[in-house]
Amino acid sequence: MAIALRTDFNADNCRLVAKKTKDGPQARRLLALAAIYEGASRSEAARIGGVTVQIVRDWVVKFNVHGPSGLLDRRAPGPSPRLTSGHRKALAALVEAGPTPAIHGVVRWRLIDLCQWIWEEFRVRVSKQTLSRELRSMGYRKLSARPRHHAQATGAIDAFKKVSQPAWQRSRARSASTSTT
Repeated sequence: MAIALRTDFNADNCRLVAKKTKDGPQARRLLALAAIYEGASRSEAARIGGVTVQIVRDWVVKFNVHGPSGLLDRRAPGPSPRLTSGHRKALAALVEAGPTPAIHGVVRWRLIDLCQWIWEEFRVRVSKQTLSRELRSMGYRKLSARPRHHAQATGAIDAFKKVSQPAWQRSRARSASTSTT
């Protein structure tokens, strides 16, 4: 037995929505359903839509539940992310604090070190590429190439880099050399 179409639409409504939509596949599906509203068989609607009768049945089910927007093509949801919001918060806190060499064994974070930390802390395996993408989405662009010690005084690097007064002097001008022959 065929599934009945919802009663709050009719063939004219389906054609009107199909005319206004910018999505070609949705318009084709709506026109096939409009034919069913006018009394055409499901096989005839399948020929109009260029699909099988089973696919027309799926369209009817989606249309009955979601209306015309149910006939839009949607992206597949894909796999769920490996890192949860709790994992991301802990990772952000770790990156902001920076490594402690005595505890973490490194003076600056590398992606592989963070992957290892995530595994040890949460038992979640994450590749370097995935972690790089996650860090970018969290607003981190590049890890510091110049490590900072956790107990470093502010301004210590600037004081170290101060330019000292030159200790050398300009040479005296030489007189023209005399040739010895």
